Amino acid sequence: MTADPLPETHVAVIGAGIVGICAAVNLAEAGYNVTVIDRTGVCEETSSGNAAAFAFTDMLPLAQKGMMRNLPRWLADPLGPLSIPPSYLPRLLPWLVRFWRAGRADRYETSLSAQAALMALAEAEWSTLMDRSGTRGMLREHGALELYESEAEFKASLPGWDARARFGVTFRHLGREELAQYQPGLSPGFVRGTFVPEWKNVADPKLMGKALFAHAERLGVRFSQRLVDGLESGPDGVLVRFAGGETLRCARLVVAAGAWSHQLARQLGDRIPLETERGYNTTLPSDAFDVRRQLIFPGHGFVITPLETGLRIGGAVELGGLKLPPNYARSKAMLEKAKRFLPGLKPEGGREWMGYRPSLPDSLPVIGRSSASSNIVYAFGHGHLGLTQAAATGRLVRDMVTGQSPAIDLTPFSPGRF
Repeated sequence: MTADPLPETHVAVIGAGIVGICAAVNLAEAGYNVTVIDRTGVCEETSSGNAAAFAFTDMLPLAQKGMMRNLPRWLADPLGPLSIPPSYLPRLLPWLVRFWRAGRADRYETSLSAQAALMALAEAEWSTLMDRSGTRGMLREHGALELYESEAEFKASLPGWDARARFGVTFRHLGREELAQYQPGLSPGFVRGTFVPEWKNVADPKLMGKALFAHAERLGVRFSQRLVDGLESGPDGVLVRFAGGETLRCARLVVAAGAWSHQLARQLGDRIPLETERGYNTTLPSDAFDVRRQLIFPGHGFVITPLETGLRIGGAVELGGLKLPPNYARSKAMLEKAKRFLPGLKPEGGREWMGYRPSLPDSLPVIGRSSASSNIVYAFGHGHLGLTQAAATGRLVRDMVTGQSPAIDLTPFSPGRF
């Protein structure tokens, strides 16, 4: 069955995660009739279970953030900050080669400058979007505390802090005796810390996403729960095929389907090396421990976040694709470390979760037009920064669809850069 042709102003957005929601809001505010399509629901998958951070100061590309230095040690621990299931390694090798190349010194400044520009836009766009949508009350501005277990670990972090300082990030390095002022009850094993006052969080990422979509609905955005099976571009617009045989024809299309986006892009002739960072967490009851602000443990690759709905302990990276079953031993391992780092933590009553972060080897998302048609815009691949960069991406999608000059240079984010 073929749907009736829709008005020329109609835009379909595939993906109801936080990036797709922000794109839909921006397009609706620009006067477009927008339908958001998702296989499950609004903010029900990866965007529902993240660490709730507006990490505007986290601009270092992953390949240059100490990962290459720590890679052998981390891979030796199957429950450590980075894991690759042996059965998945052969498929992952081409991506790992690109990741290694992205960490070379000659690419550092380009990636860092591009990420810094996107972060600056993200902070500005989130500020105005929260005001327009009435969600500013969900913002938490308590900063973040990064913690180090040795002087060597602290000193290894300093070049990264120097790089952030060049882009105006403020922070304060702390001695052991100062840590309790920022977070009482820490393990005495931490010898240094860095406090980042500009770090922000939201009360709960799922609640934030649903509140933003409620704003979108007030603007006329519609939601359709369907599984997209295929895409075709033609002179009459874009044809979206659904599982079950139905189709939808739209004048313009935005692909913001997270970790599944590259599969749709491939149908349009664009081969984009997206991989999946499978992230794990456990959300404990709110009274599990009095955590004052987000705590970051860079040597272990996870964070602890106080939410309105509980205490979330999670992070780490498992490069394992979309089909392998979850390995919840990883979330349990982080919970065990959290008990050691926060003596007195009550670990009972937690909810385990696993989500798929769409990751590109240079840590920059794809934001740009498909080679198949200028009416198809890609907005995916934000890795662990989807919530942080969603408002900026929504603004850039609006710029492209409306034909305005983009707010920042989109060359580093081009789908064709690979």
